[in-house]
Amino acid sequence: MKFSLHEWGSFRIGAIQEFMSQRMRLMWIPNQQWRWMRTAATLVLICWIIPQVAPAQDLGTWELLLENAGIACMHAALTRFGTVVMIDRTDIGASQIGLPAGVCRDSDDLVLKHDCTAHSVVFDPVTKTVRPLFLQTDPWCSSGQFMPDGSLMQTGGDFDGVRKIRTFVPCEASGICDWVESTTQELQSGRWYSTNQLLPDGRQIIIGGRSAFNLEFIPPNANGPLYFPFLNATNDDQNDNLYPYVHLLPSGNLFVFANRDSIEYNYLTDTVVRTFPRIPGEPRNYPSGGSSVMLPLLASNNFSIVEILVCGGAQYGAYLNSAAQMTCSNTCGRMVVSDPNPTWAMDDIMPIPRCMGDMILLPTRDVMIINGAQQGSQGWTNAINPAFSPVLYYTYASPGYRMLTMAPTTIARMYHSTANLMQDGRIFIAGSNPHQFYVFDVDYPTELRLEAFSPHYLAPSHDLQRPTVTVSPLQITYNTPFTVTVSAPVTLAGPPEINLVSAPFSTHSYQQGQRVVSLAVSSSVQIALATLYQITAVAPWGPTLAPPGYYMLFAVNEAVPSTAVWVLLST
Repeated sequence: MKFSLHEWGSFRIGAIQEFMSQRMRLMWIPNQQWRWMRTAATLVLICWIIPQVAPAQDLGTWELLLENAGIACMHAALTRFGTVVMIDRTDIGASQIGLPAGVCRDSDDLVLKHDCTAHSVVFDPVTKTVRPLFLQTDPWCSSGQFMPDGSLMQTGGDFDGVRKIRTFVPCEASGICDWVESTTQELQSGRWYSTNQLLPDGRQIIIGGRSAFNLEFIPPNANGPLYFPFLNATNDDQNDNLYPYVHLLPSGNLFVFANRDSIEYNYLTDTVVRTFPRIPGEPRNYPSGGSSVMLPLLASNNFSIVEILVCGGAQYGAYLNSAAQMTCSNTCGRMVVSDPNPTWAMDDIMPIPRCMGDMILLPTRDVMIINGAQQGSQGWTNAINPAFSPVLYYTYASPGYRMLTMAPTTIARMYHSTANLMQDGRIFIAGSNPHQFYVFDVDYPTELRLEAFSPHYLAPSHDLQRPTVTVSPLQITYNTPFTVTVSAPVTLAGPPEINLVSAPFSTHSYQQGQRVVSLAVSSSVQIALATLYQITAVAPWGPTLAPPGYYMLFAVNEAVPSTAVWVLLST
């Protein structure tokens, strides 16, 4: 008998003891006798189980991808070509990577008005190299999301960038694509610390920002920005309503979370459909630095169960009194928003307190909590005690048994860090700059190194279960069957999962637009030898379930994912 890591994640010694206790009570053994017998039997059982489990205890590995990317990464997004676009602020002085010869930027920046260095780069994971990109205006603490055609729409920032709209049309790693800033269109309201969400009709909604208690659309609404009272209601002395968590629900409405409150919002009618209970505990949004995901949407329940997970945050006052270095939150709240009377379940306690942690939806439908600090809050030099160890959250394990501490990094990833899922299932990690400028001779310096964390499922011990997608469509259509061909080293025990995973915009401990949709698999036919299969799956039934655009398609066999292929989901 061998336990996989996934099975062991929900298995604890307490469960063994409870089992033994029940068995011995059924045997009518007197109290004094069954107490020592239970202890002895538990020890015997543990001694038998541990050797069975040890080979499967894969806790992930870390790899240094690049010693110096040239910039500190504040925002990041994975493109459909497998490259990663990285963005820093411009009003920070010279970076450590130059623009092409003869290319410089002239501005009214406070630090450097004639700047010949880059503040955005594109990273190629294959060659482990970066190429400088040109940004004219400041994208400091801005927002973004991919459009249906795969172009990255990036909005707002500070100073000369607060109303700017920038577009990056990605290309092959060998290409010369670059940022284009609109000279004919600008945001209707200044956007600094706002959130973007792609909508079913292909527009983006942009919600909030500092002193922006409103929302707007790209392309713009003729009526101008709409006042959004919810942001006023959730404001406090720390402005704990910045970078609100926004999730597109299968109903087409938006789940919007700020500070500790949340609503269901119909953006078509500009109405609040439902107000949810307040989450217990601490503030969760910037500058308190929690994070949130909408858990995977499953065809197995007809996409009818919709759950939101919020983890981490900082104590109220941690930002205002940064010298106190208050302990961050170790709590997670989980709520089934599709229930008639939803409540926050607070059963999941993280192994360590964490603020500024990124929550990454994995192709296995679990969640990796990574990056961050254990004390303080977001803001310049506001935090200490890095959270070096990621935590794996098993989505479908029993409450109280969902957390597993993974292998630690040695690099502090605190304020202004990013995390992005890559095609091969690794997590790309960049950034950390808790300073106004580039500072290197301190405890928590400006971080220019790039890393990748390989979760447990990438360990060689899982190679026999690992599928490979050999043939797949470039484009799939809503509510229509499609076929992929999958190979495997050994005969599959059953049909693999086919999961679609979006490519979000990562910034400030939140992945804007992150989504996993697990599709219905209608058939699996063995077509050659013993290890080649033709899998028929059904695309999402509509754009409220999965907005149009490019997704990573993973085949997942026994909790082990393939490398993803990109597919375009459209009407």
